[in-house]
Amino acid sequence: MQDKQIIELFFNRDEQALNQIIKKYQKYCFSIAHNILNNSEDVLEVLNDAYLACWNSIPPKKPDNLATYIGKITRNNALDKYRKLKAKKRNGELSEVSFDELEDCIPDSFLKENTNQVVLSQTINEFLADLNETDRNIFVCRYWYFDSIKDICKRYFCSKSKVKMSLKRNRDKLKEFLIKEGFSNE
Repeated sequence: MQDKQIIELFFNRDEQALNQIIKKYQKYCFSIAHNILNNSEDVLEVLNDAYLACWNSIPPKKPDNLATYIGKITRNNALDKYRKLKAKKRNGELSEVSFDELEDCIPDSFLKENTNQVVLSQTINEFLADLNETDRNIFVCRYWYFDSIKDICKRYFCSKSKVKMSLKRNRDKLKEFLIKEGFSNE
């Protein structure tokens, strides 16, 4: 079923909308959440919350890209769950590495306030637009989808050292770009 048809089902408050979104995007959303949480039970909880959030937000929202919309909801829910688990000292495996890698680039103050996150997000998108396609894809896979280095290597048919070097160089470039744009860690 096409996304427009699924959105129309949401607008008609037809429960088939949920069945269709699960059928079409469950693997995609599971992958996003699993890369962050690394625990299937927590992932299933996050997915259920994401589907409910879609049900509650469509309408009035009418997303242009349903995959991006459900993916972003899933990612945000998974990150919230991760923070709660980390606070309880229950989880800290895979995602911690990705967060630690970006820690020096992104000012702490901008991670705490939603207004600043919007500005920071727009600035990072500007930075990503200037990267070549391969570097941008590697960066997004690692820091948006939380893919492992190994998975990125497989996807882009490149060596571990190339992926690590690309990430390091682009984190350094991001830090410089953010400082130039008025963001600072101090």
